[in-house]
Amino acid sequence: MNQLSKTLLNDVKTYPETVLQFGTGNFLRAFLDWQVHVMNKKNLFAGSIVVVQSTSNGTVDTINEQDGLYTLYLQGIKDNQPVSEYEVISSISRGLNVTTEYDEYLKLAANPDLRFIFSNTTEAGISFNPEDQLTDRPQKGFPGKLTAFLYERYQVFKGDTNKGFIIFPCELIENNGVELKNIVLQYAQSWNLEKQFVEWVQAANTFCNTLVDRIVPGFPKDSIQKKSEELGYLDKLVVVGEQFHLLVIEGPEFIKDEFPAAQAGLNVHVVDDLSSYRLKKVRILNGAHTAITPVAYLAGLNTVSEAVTSDVTKEFIESVINNEIIPTLSFPKEELTLFAEDVLNRFKNPFIHHYLQSISLNSVSKFKARILPTMLEYNEKFGKLPKGIVFSLSALLYFYQGKRGNEAIQLVDDAETLDLFKELWSESEREISSLVLTVLSDERLWGTNLTKIPQLAEEVTVQLEEIQKSGMKEALKHLMNQKGEINETVY
Repeated sequence: MNQLSKTLLNDVKTYPETVLQFGTGNFLRAFLDWQVHVMNKKNLFAGSIVVVQSTSNGTVDTINEQDGLYTLYLQGIKDNQPVSEYEVISSISRGLNVTTEYDEYLKLAANPDLRFIFSNTTEAGISFNPEDQLTDRPQKGFPGKLTAFLYERYQVFKGDTNKGFIIFPCELIENNGVELKNIVLQYAQSWNLEKQFVEWVQAANTFCNTLVDRIVPGFPKDSIQKKSEELGYLDKLVVVGEQFHLLVIEGPEFIKDEFPAAQAGLNVHVVDDLSSYRLKKVRILNGAHTAITPVAYLAGLNTVSEAVTSDVTKEFIESVINNEIIPTLSFPKEELTLFAEDVLNRFKNPFIHHYLQSISLNSVSKFKARILPTMLEYNEKFGKLPKGIVFSLSALLYFYQGKRGNEAIQLVDDAETLDLFKELWSESEREISSLVLTVLSDERLWGTNLTKIPQLAEEVTVQLEEIQKSGMKEALKHLMNQKGEINETVY
């Protein structure tokens, strides 16, 4: 069986190199590189990507072996049906190892066609390293490498403000574009670069904050043999992603013309402020994840897909989303309902096994960031507690007991949090009400004293006692049979 390359395919078009990409990983290849491919196919972009590998080990050699080609499988719910489809992506022209090809890397700065910079170097990648110097070949950190590249660009084109870049960092930190720009300017100061360069960075380059969303499991090692037989060729770079995708770019209007992804039918938005998109994602998608995890896991389920399709938990999570999370958000109801439907379809994806155990890491801090604001705002807006979220909080406290029946739960959290729960649950004489008061009043956990919220401690105590007495399935069934706000739409 032959390996994928341009000799295997006859219709691969060649485009000018218009994008420099830091990162060779699965996510960018299944996300932005795929978007460029789609735009090229529709004759809207006409550009290719040079991929830069910053580590000694990586996929650049394989990328070049395969002439930049790789197969993308998109698997998930599409038009309410499970769909698995694949396509060869041809947007990458070549790869460079910046460690061994630094001169070639800098030479790219002289390419007048180059216009975009993409990056995904992990959240830790956007940080200032005081050890990095302009004379290093290369600098250790991504922002250092980028600053050196921008300085080379500035020098080659003598400060021409028409030769700057549109920069899309995809690292999962808030205000990623602003953070990256600030670090570049910090290097400029640290390296004593001229004032005119700083002015060029600010005037000629557009650092965009971005919000990216697509689940990308990556290389399908468990099914690669079957997929190779289906494809009829060998591909060492096969990548699997879900059908859903979202890119929100916080930047000026001209980006819509230069990066016409929306015109190509992609779920890409150029906006003045992406905070509303982030809020919807954190509250609905991440919030639903966090709310269902302890409930479903303690009910004997193991994956997100099981949690949203099982009779035991399906009604619960749909009610929490529609009746408790959505009513606290100040967006059009139809918009939120459609977003929630997308979220639930993604959770149902039969091709992706997203284990509840793996997303239970640091559950207390996740609850604080993703669910607690909803609970507080719901209480303030409607003058009562959201019963489903309170139940989830009760389940979370029980989850930190560390047992599912006779099975030990591998809890992962900071040592102080684990020690607190271990001590509380090991005291067999302690009343549940006392445990609840101790946990809810701990400001280190929640950032506030939750016992000050009227009736919260009492309701958590009742639910926790019910879970302990009857088990999660029966306690949840009892909750869902109750008449009240858990089954009501609050609008």
